Amino acid sequence: MANFQERLKALKNESSTSYQELAEYLGISLRAVQHYASGARTPDLEGLIKIADFYEVSIDYLVGRSDERERRY
Repeated sequence: MANFQERLKALKNESSTSYQELAEYLGISLRAVQHYASGARTPDLEGLIKIADFYEVSIDYLVGRSDERERRY
């Protein structure tokens, strides 16, 4: 299974959005998002939730615990 940084990169490449747009949505710097993508840093729980919402995937998918993208409520 993929890990968080692999999923983040794949989701960015599949979408028509940039890391800058994600950074603005999260209220953090572009550099912080680049650190997430490189594996140098990991977002906190609130950040994971926001990233999952931004890409409309489940947190389990985002962190590589599942291959199912759909969020379950």
